[in-house]
Amino acid sequence: MPTYDYACATCGPFTASRPMAECAEPTACPACSEPAPRAILSAPSLGSGARSPEAGGGRSMRIHSGGCACCAPSRGASRMVAS
Repeated sequence: MPTYDYACATCGPFTASRPMAECAEPTACPACSEPAPRAILSAPSLGSGARSPEAGGGRSMRIHSGGCACCAPSRGASRMVAS
C-alpha cells in the first residue's frame, strides 16, 4: 500500500499508508486523531527503473527489453529527410 504525506494543523506533518483510492481524503492524525489533509512535502520516489552508467561498472546499461527508443543508441540521427 502506498505511503502519503499528510499535515495536521496541530501536530505537523506525518505519513500514512492508504489505498490509492483514498489518498486525497483526510486521515486521522496518529497523535491527536484530528482529520488532516494530504500534503505534498517531498518529491516522489521514482523507484529502481532509472539507472546510471556507474551502476554497470562504467558501461552503458539497457534498461528496457526489446530495444525501446529511449535506451537504444540513436540510429540514423544524421539521415536527411527528402521532401
